[in-house]
Amino acid sequence: MTHHAVQAPAGAAEVIVVGAGLAGLACALDLTAAGRDALVLEAADDVGGRMRTDVVRGFRLDRGFQVFNTAYPQVRRRLELAALGLRPFTPGFLLADGRGSRRVVDPTRRPGAAGDLLPAGLLPTGRLPAGRLRGGLLPLRDLAALGLLCAGDAVLPAALLKRLPETSTARALRRAGVSRRTVDGVLRPFLAGVFLEEGLETSSRLFHLVWRSMLRGSLCLPRDGIGAVPRQLAARLPTDRLARGTRVERVTADGVVLADGSVLRARAVVVATGTAQAARLLPGLEVPAVRAVTTFYHAAPVSPLREPTLVVDAGRQVLNTVVLSEVVPGCSPDGRALVSTSVLGTDADERAARARAGVLYGADTSAWEPLAEYRIAEALPAGPAPLPLSRGTRFALGRYVCGDHRATGSVQGALASGARAAREVLADLAGGAVATRSQR
Repeated sequence: MTHHAVQAPAGAAEVIVVGAGLAGLACALDLTAAGRDALVLEAADDVGGRMRTDVVRGFRLDRGFQVFNTAYPQVRRRLELAALGLRPFTPGFLLADGRGSRRVVDPTRRPGAAGDLLPAGLLPTGRLPAGRLRGGLLPLRDLAALGLLCAGDAVLPAALLKRLPETSTARALRRAGVSRRTVDGVLRPFLAGVFLEEGLETSSRLFHLVWRSMLRGSLCLPRDGIGAVPRQLAARLPTDRLARGTRVERVTADGVVLADGSVLRARAVVVATGTAQAARLLPGLEVPAVRAVTTFYHAAPVSPLREPTLVVDAGRQVLNTVVLSEVVPGCSPDGRALVSTSVLGTDADERAARARAGVLYGADTSAWEPLAEYRIAEALPAGPAPLPLSRGTRFALGRYVCGDHRATGSVQGALASGARAAREVLADLAGGAVATRSQR
């Protein structure tokens, strides 16, 4: 959905928030709720940052494959989940290699499917959704080790998980007793799509928190696309306190300078953008490395998989593929299937990705129509150990920075970082630490 740009108010605001992604919106909402005048400036024509949904030939396409986790505390506190019309994915995923597939499930949610994880023989061949499923995925020892790991992550408080000894995800899994075969053959292909890196270098603390959220929540998509999430937040701001199509060129001692040369004064400025833009607006700011991904969308004449299930590539030629119209039927305008396929990096080839998806589904992709491709250079901040799970937002006197790159790289992290920025701004305003140059 596209909105007309709103002209930024002239003059001054008490606090200017640069960027209307989740972090910026959370920050502005908390400031407004505290009685402060917060003006949000967004360069794009709509809110959301990376969480946007486009309409292409009638198909609703998120800007890159995304999922929405209902377990995050900030999500539960800030959003009306019922209004989003959430549609769930199948718990777990299908691990496919072109010869067949194996279903990886959380047995506490689907006890009937737990047998797919147990040692067993090859099941009868046929089509992917049923007959080509193969049993015998995990050795009993690995099942026991993963069961203990899942029980701990699901039950232990998040605060305790954050204090666990930190290492890489790969080492944490091995220390938990999971064999190299299971790590490399099952968990690495799946987690590569979660953390957008194949080495499992991501901090074990972040892994445990993400794993916990998956065990405790449901992975869903909003009925109207992922862009409905930031739009719901933005709708709560006063209509004249959100200016779309308003690019900030520079942050100054007194406020900001817009791309058209206009000057807006503010007692405090919060930069809530991606890493590259944040580093440009706040010279000297240290930002993490970023992970990149490309997502291809295709319209298929018939659905290659009649269930809302993520298919993970055991051969790691693509990260994953999913028939989104099985998750949210309304995302397709004409009955064709909408297929999303994601690949690490930004130099992926559409034909190769489509061919590999066809191998995984066991489907002919010659009639699949390419709809769009999203090459996202700043898809996710890198999170190798040692990783501070939450960073302060004060950059300089009256200047703040927030975003998922200041936290855990998740929706929860973005919202929590925005909330922290608001708290620190409010404390500084109340204590008189922030003043305009004319007042100093």
